[in-house]
Amino acid sequence: MSAPHLPKVAGIDPEVPVSTHTAAPLREVPAAPGVFIQDRLAGWVSDLTTLHELTERLAGTATLDAALNELLHAGAALVGARRGLLVLEPADHGTPSTTLGLGLSHADLGHLETVERGATALGRVLDGVPDTADGIASPDLLGDKDLDPRHREVATRLGYAASYALPLASEAAGRLGGAAWLYDEPGEPSEKQRHLVGLYARYATEHLARLIELERARADVATVAEELLPSRLPRIPGVQLAARHRTGPRGGGDWYDALPLPEHTLGLAVGSVGGSGPSAMAAMGRLRASLRAYAVMEGEDPVAVLSDLELLLRLTEPARTATALFAYCEPAARKVVLAGAGHTPPLVLGERRCEFVETTLSAPLGMLACWEAPSVEFSPAPGETVLLYTDGLLRRTGDPMDRAFARLHSAAASVPKAGRHDPAAVADHVLRTMLPDGLDRTDSAEDVVILAAHFD
Repeated sequence: MSAPHLPKVAGIDPEVPVSTHTAAPLREVPAAPGVFIQDRLAGWVSDLTTLHELTERLAGTATLDAALNELLHAGAALVGARRGLLVLEPADHGTPSTTLGLGLSHADLGHLETVERGATALGRVLDGVPDTADGIASPDLLGDKDLDPRHREVATRLGYAASYALPLASEAAGRLGGAAWLYDEPGEPSEKQRHLVGLYARYATEHLARLIELERARADVATVAEELLPSRLPRIPGVQLAARHRTGPRGGGDWYDALPLPEHTLGLAVGSVGGSGPSAMAAMGRLRASLRAYAVMEGEDPVAVLSDLELLLRLTEPARTATALFAYCEPAARKVVLAGAGHTPPLVLGERRCEFVETTLSAPLGMLACWEAPSVEFSPAPGETVLLYTDGLLRRTGDPMDRAFARLHSAAASVPKAGRHDPAAVADHVLRTMLPDGLDRTDSAEDVVILAAHFD
């Protein structure tokens, strides 16, 4: 005897297979009350376990993109959908805002965006229309005579017949956006599914709010850090310049500078202030500004420039240390004179050599009662590139320092010949080789600075 046809609910198969060996229906025996209660308790425990696992996975996401993707996938599993889209649109109109799809291509998302906002359940949720707090189910879109014609056309093109939209909002976080899941056939989530996904969405909203604040703080830090560095590099005959800078999430004290000096000479500097956060960034800005002043007055003597900088640091910020390297360049004569204070040595890359410049071992600024170290002079050959960098480039690799130096040498030596006359290509190749797979964009506390000078 076949089971009676039950109404279809999206994501749930209500049909229970019946054994073909059953000759006649058995007389139903009423279940004991205790069995019924146990079944209900087992169902509640199963639901809570599922919800706990999904919220744990969401809590483990550290970036906004990862959290949005996790939310879309978890919501689809809870309501039994295959596809969906999420719109992040904070009510304060601040950044970031984005649209993300699950099982939808960029072209599909483009088609959906051509539908008038108020004609879709997701649009009404995003606009905060009354009576949308618990979500909006559209169980049979194509059977709805009042459906917007453009919405009907897009639904037919993309092959979905039903949807369920839910706001991403809470009392504490406010409205952050909304999500909608799409069904291939008419149907809607059950009351239990709606309850579970509603609980999950409220938790997700709080988590997203924290990540949004973190993202905004990081963007502000990056903006301040970039403003403290040169807005553009100078153009000096005989030399081409390029710089790359990656800052940590809290902002750090790594910096670089390039300033034109009298008689077509050039001053190049890189440095690192101890610590991280706003305090280190402020100290970095003060040191960079001070070094520029000293370089203009006595740039041809790098030792004097760093000695003045060390004295200033010791008098104004006695509890802080910093490393620095300053190079005085005469591009026409291809002459470089440099001095370093506890800083990593430059690297020279050319057709016939790839080697570190031997500098005198010296202490960082602020560690000795009186800093002074001899300068080093060398002559880059035509077509060679001098690479200045901070130790963050080495530390972000996670390798011991000796291995990191070897890795840097190998990265510079492997620059393709076609790109060796372009300092930007050299800097990009070294950065990608040293920090592959997005390591230059991680949440590492180490800043990274690369300053490349190519001599014609």
